[in-house]
This record gives sequence, structure tokens and C-alpha cells, in this order.
Amino acid sequence: MSDMHKTHSEQEIDVLEYWDRNKIFERTVAERPAEKSYTFYDGPPFATGLPHYGHIVGSVMKDVVPRFWTMQGFRVERRWGWDCHGLPIENIVEKKFDLKSKKDIFAYGVDKFNESCESMVMTYAAEWEKVIYRLGRWVDMKNDYKTMDLSYMESTWWVFKSLWDKGLIYEGKKAMHICPRCETALSNFEVAQGYVDVTDISVTVAVELTSGKYVGASILVWTTTPWTLPGNVLLAVKGDMTYVLVKEFILDKGVQAIADQKSTKKQIYHYNKYIVAKPLIDKVFKGKEYTVIEEVMGSELVDASYTPIFSYFENHENAFKVVAADFVTDTDGTGTVHIAPGYGDDDMKLGESLGVKPIMHVGMNGQFVPEVALPLQALGYEVEGKSVKSKGDTMSVDIEIIKALAHAGKLFAKEKLVHSYPHCWRCDTPLLNYATSSWFVRVTEIRDKMVSLNKEINWVPDNMKEGRFGKWLEGARDWAISRSRFWGTPLPVWRAEDGEVLVVGSVAELEALTGKKVDNLHKHIVDLFTIDKGGKMFTRIPEVLDCWFESGSMPYAQEHYPFEHEADFGKKFPAQFIAEGQDQTRGWFYSLHVLATALFEKPAFENVIVNGIVLAEDGKKMAKRLQNYPDPMMVMEKYGADAIRYYLMSTPVVKAENLRFSEAGVDEVSKKFINIMRNVLAFYNLYAEHDAGQEPKGENVLDAWILARLNETLEMETKAMEGYELADAARTLQVFVTDLSTWYIRRSRDRMKVDNDDRRKALATMRVVLDTFAKMVAPFMPFLAEVLYQGVGGNWSDEERPSVHLEMWPQIVANEKIGDVLTTMGLVRSIVSRAMEVRDSAGMAIKQVLGGMTISVPGGEIAQAYVDIITDELNVKKATVRDGELNVELDLVLTPELVREGMAREVTRRVNGLRKEAGLTIADRITLHVWSAAPEVKMMFDEFEENLAADTLASAVRFEQSVLEHAATFRVAELDVTVSF
Repeated sequence: MSDMHKTHSEQEIDVLEYWDRNKIFERTVAERPAEKSYTFYDGPPFATGLPHYGHIVGSVMKDVVPRFWTMQGFRVERRWGWDCHGLPIENIVEKKFDLKSKKDIFAYGVDKFNESCESMVMTYAAEWEKVIYRLGRWVDMKNDYKTMDLSYMESTWWVFKSLWDKGLIYEGKKAMHICPRCETALSNFEVAQGYVDVTDISVTVAVELTSGKYVGASILVWTTTPWTLPGNVLLAVKGDMTYVLVKEFILDKGVQAIADQKSTKKQIYHYNKYIVAKPLIDKVFKGKEYTVIEEVMGSELVDASYTPIFSYFENHENAFKVVAADFVTDTDGTGTVHIAPGYGDDDMKLGESLGVKPIMHVGMNGQFVPEVALPLQALGYEVEGKSVKSKGDTMSVDIEIIKALAHAGKLFAKEKLVHSYPHCWRCDTPLLNYATSSWFVRVTEIRDKMVSLNKEINWVPDNMKEGRFGKWLEGARDWAISRSRFWGTPLPVWRAEDGEVLVVGSVAELEALTGKKVDNLHKHIVDLFTIDKGGKMFTRIPEVLDCWFESGSMPYAQEHYPFEHEADFGKKFPAQFIAEGQDQTRGWFYSLHVLATALFEKPAFENVIVNGIVLAEDGKKMAKRLQNYPDPMMVMEKYGADAIRYYLMSTPVVKAENLRFSEAGVDEVSKKFINIMRNVLAFYNLYAEHDAGQEPKGENVLDAWILARLNETLEMETKAMEGYELADAARTLQVFVTDLSTWYIRRSRDRMKVDNDDRRKALATMRVVLDTFAKMVAPFMPFLAEVLYQGVGGNWSDEERPSVHLEMWPQIVANEKIGDVLTTMGLVRSIVSRAMEVRDSAGMAIKQVLGGMTISVPGGEIAQAYVDIITDELNVKKATVRDGELNVELDLVLTPELVREGMAREVTRRVNGLRKEAGLTIADRITLHVWSAAPEVKMMFDEFEENLAADTLASAVRFEQSVLEHAATFRVAELDVTVSF
């Protein structure tokens, strides 16, 4: 099974088959005690698109953490879920059948539309399963839950009914953002997900006052939404703000000739009078010639009437007058705000307070109503049948309005501006701020409790708690949860003609009220059910629930609570762990928190990891059309899933920071982690037959050190994992791998050449290190972990050691001596590093033996075993240790004897390089031939013949001129040498 000649990626396929054949995943759950459960909530993705790197980051996080806690002895059930409802699937069906509006959907048939949604919602499920499986993520995708299942929808109804009974649900009309294409409202956190920088046109309009002290003057009004101007009903000023009456000089083109003849200014100019906020006058009149006539307090303008900007609703009750409002500022615009109560929250509240109803001159489809569209179209302005904001076109209707203003003499100025504007997070259509009816959750009533419960949650990174999520909670508003759409969980509300409502909380309740069997709760089914009660006929309201309400109901709905699992639900709520991207601070994390607070006054989760966005290597958003990222499956097949898993988990992307994905980074993990550990295992297996199975005692200082490093790494990793700091945990593993390979294994190679007790001690140490490290790396690199584990103690069939993933997490050893070993070896490595710098500065290669060195250390003592490591590592014959500040001095004088010893070491190195190229093992013996015409080389041979034979595993060495199959000629100490065998 463990074929080390295969690539690691190829080995992973073998491991997957082994896990499947032996049902290892199932056993990791079943063999942990049911009473010791660890609950993990998996946020359901849509199956309407293929998984990308963002999904892979989330999936790996959701695999690493459950694997760790399983090894801590917990039963961690992992159930996959699918988000099935909402606009993503609706948009796909609309596109397939060329349905461009809600009107088209009604004509097509809501029943056919919903059935089409249901048939297409799982389009990419098989592709998802393929990616998740290859990634090595363990999750139950056979026993999945779907938000469109009857059981899930029924529990969602229970959540709605429970909030209704608590007085936390109400129907109201508010200014909200709507998508004119989808013709439905969005919640405030949905709106927050879709801001995009766009170019729009702002306009300053001159509105003539028809009464009051300044009758005849025009008050200047600025807006970035010209399309709202036909709905204007009021102008708002600030009562205590200073305004100015301005006289602007306008050149009369009709008497330009007189001007050329040096006529007076009075003859060639006429005047317009305007009112503008004093602090803004320079900005508004930039480049214009004007004179300030007098200052005006805002309160002096209040109650003045004005000519409607557009005359289509000129008889609107209580409208077209100047009013005072506190939200007016002098930071931008003109100091006067255009009020259209149908298209803004402040506007709506002001209109309500003054008894001025909104003019809804735009429909939910984003188009002007006939009262506006027809007369404008008749005058040549292209507005009929066009949305005031549409995908890819934010200005065309505004431009037509500006033209109309100009022709009417009301346009004072216009200017393009770039600003951040909300778009539909599903179809990318610009949103409209629009007064419409919706059903709401009274979030403001439980907001303080939500803020308080958030303090109990462990956030990674921790700045999310008080930052992005905490600030969002502090400003939380009531949540609009109804959508004027089709494919979703219907609101369980039936209404009589007199307005009385019935809220249904279960299938059984609906069956009892209607006398009909209910096996489907979707809109096209339940809309047909009427309720006859108390002499009244109740029909269901048309809206469906926001899909975020469904997602937030997941803890209950996936268990069909409270209709099933009521007794054991408390053991699984709240969840110990969830993880998603940072956008979910205003999405799933938020909806979970709102509903858990409302239902149980508890947080829905105890620990949460927030990941950032995976970008292309050039820093741009990954996009197929740009071809700026490698296909995830191709990367996995090339390097293996372990490489991509570890690469992602070791980066700041698991701390809510964005990551520029680099295939080179994955390649580096493959080379510097995976391949190194495969080589370490291969090195152990080369000598494994000599492993007597004893427990290592760390009698050799190298063994003691690597066992101490292993324990130190385990302690750091465990602490990080318990704190859900995945990047910290992952990175400490790489440091250990480097130490193991470049220090312990390299320094222990010579210990393998002699069959003695020290070799057996080294092998015992390597076995324990590999076996323990396999468990430590298991959450991050499950495939490599299995290969290491089976490679040192299993045979891929031993029931006593079926899988590393069925093992318990290693125990940390508490031993004071461990610290001493680590400190001393750290000192040794520091001394070696300094000495190597001295060698490099002197141009003295490491292959050249030196006669001695002096080491100064505080206290003047280093145990001889450590001194031996230093001298061997530095190729120095002896070392003197003395008291003093840390310092290293090398004797760089070369004697002929030292030069010859350096020759011998270089010859040994070259011969062993040839042995490796020839594919020889330690069991293979050679007859070594050494030749050089230089007498100094013959002297070296005579002096070190036995060393050469032992160090190159040669049965015989001969000084004679012959070139055999494996040969090399090189220069050493400025002399030519040839070796062959």
C-alpha cells in the first residue's frame, strides 16, 4: 500500500481507497462516546456553482478543527447541508427560460417555475462531492440536509411562529433597498454585501419660491439621484443654519455685440437670485460671477411654498413647501435637501411627521409610473419602459431627467461623481432606496442582549468581536425577512379580509386548519390552501422568507427540531465551532446570532474562525474569464491535497486577511514539508529491520533534543488548536520538520552505519518521532499523517493500528530537563552558526578540517556531548571552552596533516555521491579505486585507507589508475583526483 515510488498525490488516492474500504471516517464518529459530543455547524453552500478556492479554505478549516477534537476524544458529527432556495437558483431558471421579469414568471406559471428550480438546484452537487472527497474532507454528504426539505421548512416555520408568539415579528412599511430586477426588498446586511464603485451624475436644481419673504428667488437643491426628483414633495433646510441670498450675473448673449463696443455691464448682463448655505457658497458658485445680497437664517425660509420641480403631482396634499430638518448639513451639496418620502429613510420619517404622503412615481420594477413616463416620453425623453437603475446602466434615465430640467430652465449645474453604490448581491443590479411593506424581526428590541451574548463568543481573529461584528450589532436595525419572490419557504401567515392574521407553526397545524394532507410547503402548493375559521376565510400572504432566515434556522431545522430530537437538542446547542468568510459577519453569523438570541437568549456558537478572501496572484478577484488562477483539482492532482490544505491553513487567510493565491507556495509545501517527511520515513525504513522496538530514553543528546523539540512543538500546536489559531498551529509544524531534517536526521546518518546500541537508540527515537508527528499533523495533512503512521508501525491492514485518525491526541510531557536540552542545543546551533560565518569570511570551505577552536560562553561550561556535536559539525578536531560573553574563534592555520584529512573527507563525500547516483543501499559493498599522480594524494590514501573503506562502505580500497562504471574526477587542495568503483 505505502509505495514510496509513487508521488504523494498518487499515494493520496491509495489512502482515500483505504479509508473507504475500512470505513475510517464512520469509525471516527462511531467509536467516540455519544455523551461526549462536539457540535460543529456547517454553513450550507449553494449547489448552483462550482467550488472555488474560497470554498476550499472554508472546507479545510471545517475539516482541520473536527479532526483535532475527534482526536481529543469527542464525537464530532459532520453533516453536509445544501442551501437550495433564493435568487441564485431563481436567476438560473429565469435565464434558461428567458424570463425577464416577475410578470414573465406569473405568465410562465409559478408552479412550473418552482418545479424548475427544484429540478435544477442540485446541478453541481456531484462536482462538489468530487472536490470535497479529493480534498480529504470528512463530512457526511449522503445524509445531507437541504433547506427545501419538508422537515427543514417546517422547523423554519416553527422559528417564525416562536418569534411571532414572543412579539418579535411585525408587518410594517419602511424605506428599504429593493432590487428592481428581482422586484423584492433586501435586508440591510444583504445590502452591505454588494457595494460597488459606480459613476453617476449629481445635479443642482433651481427651485423657485412662490411665497414668503424671498418669493421669486430660487433655492438651490443638490441630489445624486435625479430619478427621484419627480417624487419630490418638500425641501428641507436647517433652521439655525446661515444661508445667503446671492445675485448671479448671467451674460445676455443677445447683446454680445454691445459688449464688444464697450457698453456698460448693466446692458449686457441679467441677474438670477439664488439661496444657498453660506459655508457652501464658494463650492457651489465656483467659476461663476456673483454678489451676496444678504444673509438668511434657515428658519426664515420655513413654510415658503415653491413651484413643483415636476408638475405631475402638483395637487399633492400638504406638499411643495420648505420645512426644517435636523439631518440637513453644510458638508456637501447646497444646504437644502430634496425630500422624496418614498425613497429614503430620513425622507420617509420627515414626511410622516408632517403628514405628507410619499409620491411613488417609480414602481417595484424600477420604472416610472405612467403619470410620469408618458408625458416625459411625449416630450422626447427616453424613459418609458426603462428602469431608473439597471445592470451596467446607472445614468441613462438620470440623463433624460437632467435634459428635462435644462429645457425647463431649472438646471443650475450637473457633475459626474464616483461613489460607492449598493447592488443586488445575487444579480448585480443597482438597488433603489424604496418605501415598501415587509415583515420584520424586532432586532432593535433584542439588540442589547445580542451585544451582551457576543462577549461570550471566541472570535478568531479576536478583533472581529468588538470590530466588524460588534459594531454591526451595535447599529443593528429591524430585519426585513419577507421577499416578494417564489422559490423559498413561504411566510406561514394567512390573512382574512378584515386584516386578522393566523400564523401557522407546523405541518400538523396547517393540516388541522385546512383539513388537507400537507407534504410540500412551497408557495405554489400552500397558496392553494385556505383556512375557514370563525366565519372568516383566510388566504396566505404571497411573500416567501429571506433565505438568510432559513440559514439562521439551521441549528434547529437540520435536526427537525422541535418535532424530532427535542430531548437531546440541548447537548448540541450552541455549537462549539463554526467557520465562514468575513462577509458572513453580516450574513450567516448574524442571522444565527439574531435567531438564537430571540429564541433561547444564548449565542448560537461558542467559537468562530473568520477567513479572508482568496485572490488571484495579481491581487485581482479570481475570475474564469481572466484565467488568473489554476484549477483547484489540477493543483490537487499535481501536488496533492495535503499541500494545498497546509498552504492555505498556514497563511493569514484563516485570520480574516486576504490572500494572493500562489501555486509556488503550494509547491514549496510539497518540497519543504511533504517530501522531506517522506524522505525521513524512507530513511527510517532503510534501517527499520534493526529497530528492536525499545522505548527511546534520550541518552544520546541528539535523541534527547529531538524528543524535546517534538514535545515543545506538540505543546505549542495544542495550545494554538485549542484557541482555534490554525495558522499558528500549522506554522509550528513546519519549523519542526526543518529541525528534524536539517539537524537531527543529518547529524544521525553516521549513527546508522554501525550495528550497535546507539543505532538502535536512534531508530527507536525516529520511530517515536514519526509516529507522534503523524498524529500531530493529522488534522492538517491527513494523507501524509496516514502514510507516516502506517509506515512506522502499521501495514495498512493491522486492526490494532487501523488508522492514525482513530488515535487519541498525543500527551504533552512535563519534564524540567526538556527545557535544559532545548536551551543547550539552541546554544550549540548558535555557536555553529557564528563559526560558519567565520569560515565563510575566511574563504575556508567546510570540507577542510581545522585544528581547533575556542568557544566563550557564560559560565565556561558545555557538556562534552554537545562539544562533540560542535566540532563534528564544524569539521574541527578539538575545541576549548572558556568563560566569557558568547564568542567563537577558529584556528585557521592549515598544516599538511589537516590538508590531507580534508582531502580524505572530500573523497568520501564524492564517493558517497556516486553511490547515491548508482542507487546503492547500505547493504551494497564496493571496491573503491582512488588515483592521483600527486604524491600528497598517495600520502592521504596511506594515512586514511581504513577511514575511506568504512565511510564509503567499501570492502576494499585500492590506489591504482583505473576507471570503472561509476567514476568522477575532481580537484581537491588544488590536486586532481579520480575515484571509481
